[in-house]
Amino acid sequence: MSRRAGILEFAVLGLLRESPMHGYELRKRLNTSLGVFRAFSYGSLYPCLKTLVQQGWLIEESGNASEDPLAAPLAGRRAKIVYRLTADGKEHLEELLAQTGPDAWEDEHFGIRFAFFGQTSRDVRVRVLEGRRSRLEERLAKMRASLTRTGERLDDYTLELQRHGMESVEREVRWLNELIESERSGLDRRREATAERTSEETGGQPRHRGGTRPDPSDDIT
Repeated sequence: MSRRAGILEFAVLGLLRESPMHGYELRKRLNTSLGVFRAFSYGSLYPCLKTLVQQGWLIEESGNASEDPLAAPLAGRRAKIVYRLTADGKEHLEELLAQTGPDAWEDEHFGIRFAFFGQTSRDVRVRVLEGRRSRLEERLAKMRASLTRTGERLDDYTLELQRHGMESVEREVRWLNELIESERSGLDRRREATAERTSEETGGQPRHRGGTRPDPSDDIT
């Protein structure tokens, strides 16, 4: 499967997890919600839907007249084919959402992954954000080194364009730093809450955030 097809598959499964949709509505959601990252056409969407149905990750359900201009006719009327995520499709999507390898933070895929962070666990979000930051920091170091080597030989406009590119990367790194800090704060709070619940369920005393148990003598007057 090509990287482009993989991105579309991920986006389709993610949207259909929210609710079943027919092709026209799905394409509209893809382009209105995710079009800032990539434009999707019927020519790429319907082959993807067909493949996902064949793999058992989606099922087709026929309805009444459709606003989908490319829907096939049924009994003299346009068929409204609604696509619904199957149990296997949900399981496959969970596997995709849990992936944190290089594809998750590359330029072509990161925006789509970020759009579905609401369906992604916090620890996975942190790993993806950190991977993206690491990749951009590597890129930034190369850009600075290149500018140092060749800056004196560049005309003013080319030099300004390179500086603009560096500033764009620097802004995204700062944005990622803020997101990672926010996610990590939430992750720490969740772990503390889990530890406290576990302690209470086992009959122990909940731990204070400082890591010490309350002194029983504090209750003695």
